[in-house]
Amino acid sequence: MFQGAAQLSLDSKGRLAIPARYRDMLLAHCAGQLVLTTDADGCLLLYPQPEWQPIREKLMRLSAFNPRIRALQRFLVGHAEDVVMDAAGRVLISPTLRSYAVLDKRVMLVGQGNKCEVWDETRWQAQHEKMSGFTDGDLPPELEGFTL
Repeated sequence: MFQGAAQLSLDSKGRLAIPARYRDMLLAHCAGQLVLTTDADGCLLLYPQPEWQPIREKLMRLSAFNPRIRALQRFLVGHAEDVVMDAAGRVLISPTLRSYAVLDKRVMLVGQGNKCEVWDETRWQAQHEKMSGFTDGDLPPELEGFTL
């Protein structure tokens, strides 16, 4: 569904224009109903509502008596915000989420299959540099033998 990276700008109100290549698909798939939440890497996650719902339900079925689970529920569900694409294909990112991800003007929208990551451009460049430093010995065991 989502792949590739796009360099975008937030407007003065904190709105992000969804690239045209995703707009029609999002309107057809979820009527522009999206969810934004935090990610541990310091970016935001942007899900179509139907993709987010099973994740939310699974998280909330877990026992809140476990402090680590409760912390994850607070982090992901507690920060989740419903957003709707406007007629121009934009979504408003709240000040709270913009602050968390240190989003100012220039951002990167990075496709990740069923969701997109929203990064501050400078933070994305630093993350990208970390990934370009991988060598065969640095890959997790799950990727042993993986080829492109």
